[in-house]
Amino acid sequence: MQKGGAAIRARIEEINAKGFDASPKEKNLVTVLELALEMCERGFEFKDVDLYRSEATAFLVEDDGLIPPFGALEGVGANAAKSIVEARVDGEFLSKEDLQQRSKATKTVIEHLDQSGALEGLPDSNQLSLF
Repeated sequence: MQKGGAAIRARIEEINAKGFDASPKEKNLVTVLELALEMCERGFEFKDVDLYRSEATAFLVEDDGLIPPFGALEGVGANAAKSIVEARVDGEFLSKEDLQQRSKATKTVIEHLDQSGALEGLPDSNQLSLF
């Protein structure tokens, strides 16, 4: 959704091209994508998931767009999303390793967050390199 209307339209066409081979999950996704496309065409913008502002399951409305919840990311379930929101109450994360330890998120969840850009600028480890 963050890639704009053209990317959303392409994904809808990709799923529709599968016809009966599309999974039930993909068929349900088409409805969501159509709504997202309509929003883009009306001038709304979908921003990236934000480690410190995104909610677990609810979209955050801003003047110039929507910030998706952690749960909107593929591979990030409701429990993992809630644990991340709860863990950030204790302050900023020092690293991806710190995020994983404090939130008890799986390595796969951390990878999905990283791929989405939500962990941009966050080092992998708490260890400092002297060389």
